[in-house]
Amino acid sequence: MNIKHSALAAAVVTAAVPAGVLAAGAGSSIARTASEPARTAATATVALRSTKLGKILVVGRSGRTLYLFNKDGKNKSNCTGQCAAIWPPLKATRPTAGAGVSARKLGSIRGSHQVTYAGHPLYTFVSDSGAGKTTGEGVNSFYVVSASGTAIK
Repeated sequence: MNIKHSALAAAVVTAAVPAGVLAAGAGSSIARTASEPARTAATATVALRSTKLGKILVVGRSGRTLYLFNKDGKNKSNCTGQCAAIWPPLKATRPTAGAGVSARKLGSIRGSHQVTYAGHPLYTFVSDSGAGKTTGEGVNSFYVVSASGTAIK
């Protein structure tokens, strides 16, 4: 990972996250503290969007970029606490596949309802300012996800 890129991302996170308050996940604008769990939506559509990095997975309506964490196990999240406050997990009881997304690769982690794709738990990034933004790319082992379910590096 590029140190300059990491320092910039750290500065963006620090500037975007006031002391003790962090933005909620999956395009929501609900404020929460780091100790509060991410909300579970009834449904969430995982869709594809064309970006400068290629076609990547996003949250359907909001278009927020979805990331995988290289330190996760298959269908197991290792991003908790402060990590999950900055990288909110996408949670839904019934995830659905949008156009170009494989419904077969879509799933969730039992018990937490965190949405997975090809076995990778999915996250958003609090410093992404809008649809298709990819400011979290390559930061702390998080990468955008391709339609095949692999990290785009």
